Amino acid sequence: MSQPVRYDVAVIGAGTMGMSAASFLTERGAHTLVIDAFDPPHNKGSHHGDTRMIRHAYGEGRAYVSLVKRAQKLWENLDRTSQYPIFKKTGVLGIGPRDSAFLGETIASAEKYDLPLQRLSKGDIETRWPGLSIPDDYIGCYETESGLLYSEHAIQAYRERAVANGAELVMNTPVESLEFHEDGVTIVTSEATFYAKKVIVTVGAWAKQLLPDLLLPLAPTRKVVGWFDADETLYSDASFPSFFVEDDDRMFYGFPSLDGAGLKVGRTDGGQAIDPNLHTQDFGRYEADEGDLRHFLATYMPEANGALNQGKTCLYTMSDDHDFIVDVHPEHHNVLIACGFSGHGFKFGSVMGEVLSQLTLDGQTSFDLSRFRLARFRA
Repeated sequence: MSQPVRYDVAVIGAGTMGMSAASFLTERGAHTLVIDAFDPPHNKGSHHGDTRMIRHAYGEGRAYVSLVKRAQKLWENLDRTSQYPIFKKTGVLGIGPRDSAFLGETIASAEKYDLPLQRLSKGDIETRWPGLSIPDDYIGCYETESGLLYSEHAIQAYRERAVANGAELVMNTPVESLEFHEDGVTIVTSEATFYAKKVIVTVGAWAKQLLPDLLLPLAPTRKVVGWFDADETLYSDASFPSFFVEDDDRMFYGFPSLDGAGLKVGRTDGGQAIDPNLHTQDFGRYEADEGDLRHFLATYMPEANGALNQGKTCLYTMSDDHDFIVDVHPEHHNVLIACGFSGHGFKFGSVMGEVLSQLTLDGQTSFDLSRFRLARFRA
């Protein structure tokens, strides 16, 4: 019986972080296997839905800013070298109560890192963007240099770069189990067995299933987004920004109408807990799918509350504290785990690919990743 091919690195899960990591690994000459249960980009995971936001002044914490600044440079590089559009500078408008902790941290991070951020009153906002109607006690923060990323284009571009650099792709092949050895990992699927000296596990919602002994604190969640017919003079990307809005204890986000597709809106919180194996495109299954989005539009953007042009579902997989998990397996030094990115992680896909390649090939990175260690859940 012939021995399996020995790869330098196997990337298990070829979504946002995995495909980016494969691109950076192969740029450095690593013999890389990329294996996925589906065929990215696809509609089964967290990258589905055309667009994702990139913000630099960061309400989730100042510790993220250095990473996102590097991510921006890498996305712009991919945009220049790819046949696909990757980044569009729409600006990002954040809206919320005057005493919002999230906006407060956004402002503080901009001040610490000298990021361009305009602080706006209700009057400023409604004058500049007449399609918006906001409460009297709300304020805004507008980043001029940020915008949106074309998520599926980005994954396709990294995929093509990885293949051009020699990556071997095995798609539509779920990994059934991992067998750990001192000098590598055996990867078992129903079709074949693979062997790699090092493994990066970036399987998103399936991380708990593939690494059950770790009891990873992850919550796969069904989320929805919708595109609504909108007044193009008010909401097209020619004049309207990407945005997020705090609405009481809820957080909505969205994007201007691109090529007449309609205003896109979603909600970062809420959703339904789900077994990722049961996820499907079933927008409209719950009344709240469209109902929550329409409530938001009727309140804040009434001229965008038109016909539903399209609705989609995607998987969120967040950690219990909403920070990422990026760490070496506590028992197996040749396994690197990266998960829990959903909700605000896509924008970091470029830099995380670079970081994962550095950790795998060099054992270190210049970025402080202490916030993302597994040990924080075991304190």
